[in-house]
Amino acid sequence: MTGHPDADSLAGRHRHGLDTFAKAWAKALHRAHYVPISSAERYRIVSALAERLVGGLFAESPDPTCGFGVGEDLVAAGFASPDALGRTIAVLNTRLAADLGLPADAAMCERLTALLEGLAAGFTAAVHDRSLDAQDAVRLAALAAQARAEQALRANEARFRHLATHDAWTDLPNRTLFVERLDRVFTTGPPSRRVGMCCINLDEFATVNDVLGHDVGDRLLAATADRLRALAEPSGHLVARFDSDQFAILIEDTTCAEDAVKVADRALTALAEPFHVDNTEIPITASAGVAEQSVGSGDTAELIRATQIALHWAKADGKARWMLFEHERSAADAERYRLSAAMPAALRNGEFALAYQPLVDLRDGHIAGVEALARWHHPRLGMLGAGQFIELAEHTGLIVPLGRRLLEQACRQASAWQQDGYGLYVNVNIAVRQLHQTGLVASVAQILDRTGLAPYRLQLEVTEHAVIELTDQIRATLAALVELGVRIVIDDFGTGYANLANLRALPLHGLKLDASFARPAPRIGNPPPPAVRRPDDAAFLATVVALGHTLGLTVTAEGIETASRARRMRAAGCDTGQGWYFGRPVPPGEITRRVAAQRR
Repeated sequence: MTGHPDADSLAGRHRHGLDTFAKAWAKALHRAHYVPISSAERYRIVSALAERLVGGLFAESPDPTCGFGVGEDLVAAGFASPDALGRTIAVLNTRLAADLGLPADAAMCERLTALLEGLAAGFTAAVHDRSLDAQDAVRLAALAAQARAEQALRANEARFRHLATHDAWTDLPNRTLFVERLDRVFTTGPPSRRVGMCCINLDEFATVNDVLGHDVGDRLLAATADRLRALAEPSGHLVARFDSDQFAILIEDTTCAEDAVKVADRALTALAEPFHVDNTEIPITASAGVAEQSVGSGDTAELIRATQIALHWAKADGKARWMLFEHERSAADAERYRLSAAMPAALRNGEFALAYQPLVDLRDGHIAGVEALARWHHPRLGMLGAGQFIELAEHTGLIVPLGRRLLEQACRQASAWQQDGYGLYVNVNIAVRQLHQTGLVASVAQILDRTGLAPYRLQLEVTEHAVIELTDQIRATLAALVELGVRIVIDDFGTGYANLANLRALPLHGLKLDASFARPAPRIGNPPPPAVRRPDDAAFLATVVALGHTLGLTVTAEGIETASRARRMRAAGCDTGQGWYFGRPVPPGEITRRVAAQRR
């Protein structure tokens, strides 16, 4: 600019005014926009920017980039708010020329205006760029955060998935994962594909927990899992912990049931080796249920159910073994369960009744008494014999009310025969559970009193098994029944290895030989050498009968189905006989008719 002195010399001459302006500008910025710097640092920044503005103001020719650069640097220093720009323009307009002592002529005003326009443009551009940079930074940060979150989520999902599908103690797959894998086999495989499964349970594991503690039990489970994993995984079989001490192995692509059976057998052999926990040897066995089928003939739930039913069979049949699922046995078990479930209602509805089978005096053939045999008039299955439901009644405990009901029916019928002068006695079976019932003697006494039956005409049959291990309670119960005048008979003698000392000590009146005695002894194997003397069958039978007579007991032969058997048992010395040869179980009216005809 012609006529103006050098800018540096001018700035030097007006240093005091420049400092005054810089302080005023710094103070204005401090009020407009907080930047975390000291006042000295703020003054230093503003002072430098002020010198650049003065240099641009007095340049030889106007430099539009000077104000633009000052505006950018003002934003770069952190003063980026609109208020900071407004206060800067105000201070420049009102104080720059005055503090420097410059004339306010038209040329100076034009230069100052151009400078301010450049500063505003640079400030705006810098704020805009800064905003874009901030947006990019935010976007990039958001993307990075999202990527980290997704990665963490995937890691957590994998961890939670593992926790949800694996057993926490053994790290084996759990029932959930096992079922998922088995579902895939059934849903994706062709109908002809075959699959097997075995369910394994430790025998007497509860005893380990009770005696050695749950900590030892837990480590035993972990060791069991290790053995099963080592056995199954090399062959590609999936092994899982179902619950507690129950494990399962999935055998895919079997060719027959034998493939699954072999795996179960190897597993039981591996688990039969003693475990060592805390320097303690723990011998333990396991049982297994095995099932195998084609994919097209069932589903996951059915296969699992079949293996667990077979496992139950293995436990019930003695443990330490495997059992293969059989549809026929399962159907029979299901029918037994249905019968068991229907029995309480049947008892309430009066569906149980008695049939009577003659007990014949072998000396003259007349009917001396009858055995009362339970029958169930089932609404769906028809007439059921005692062998089809009595064991179920004993298992469920229903034998106690059922036995009481049938005993009263038998005594009432025998009392009717007694009143008619027929003089028949009646045999009624008593279950072991009834003998353990504390109120049995009182119940029998009440029934005899209500029905009017003479006590000696009631014979209670107790199985030989009931007196093998004779307890004081059973001994006292039998003695009290005899005190009532009731007669006690051992049923099925010869099948339970009864203690002869017990037979001698018990207050008994009779023995009923098992039906096997009525049949001639079978020949087993080759004839013995001449030096070996085979016992004579007839002599053996006579000895058994003589034993009963020696004990003062009446001996009854069961299972007499032919005339030759009747002759055989009569020759052996039996007192009475029972069997189809003398008559099948019949309603009481048929017995009445036969006894009346016999009398005539």
